[in-house]
Amino acid sequence: MASINPYLNFSGNCEEAFEFYRSVLGGEIDIQRFSDVPADVPSQEPEGGDKVMHVALPMANGQMLMGSDRPATMGPTTPGDNVQINVRPDSSEEARRIFDGLAEGGQITMPYEQAFWGAEFGMLTDRFGINWMVNYDSEAG
Repeated sequence: MASINPYLNFSGNCEEAFEFYRSVLGGEIDIQRFSDVPADVPSQEPEGGDKVMHVALPMANGQMLMGSDRPATMGPTTPGDNVQINVRPDSSEEARRIFDGLAEGGQITMPYEQAFWGAEFGMLTDRFGINWMVNYDSEAG
């Protein structure tokens, strides 16, 4: 079965964002930069440099959170309401830790609490403008 791997675009702060996500969610990030593109391969970011061409943060069950700094040739990014990421932790304690960590410096749009459908649930926009949903459902196993 296919997995869903959200892909996020940033305007030059992709590495900072993924270091933050790593600090909250755990794991190790793998970064490829535009400067790593071989000289004989055309690049969408002609200056190369330290901008992130691709980054991946492995998650549970083979899923990944991926992203990049959007090349200037592709125009500006539109952060925020075009992406939501649903995190389904294995325990109530882990769900609370993740929610609180992601909310640091961000804005809570729905407090983390018991939801009418039986799960613990909360929504927030993190300090990088990315929308998150944290959903712990003990019945989902």
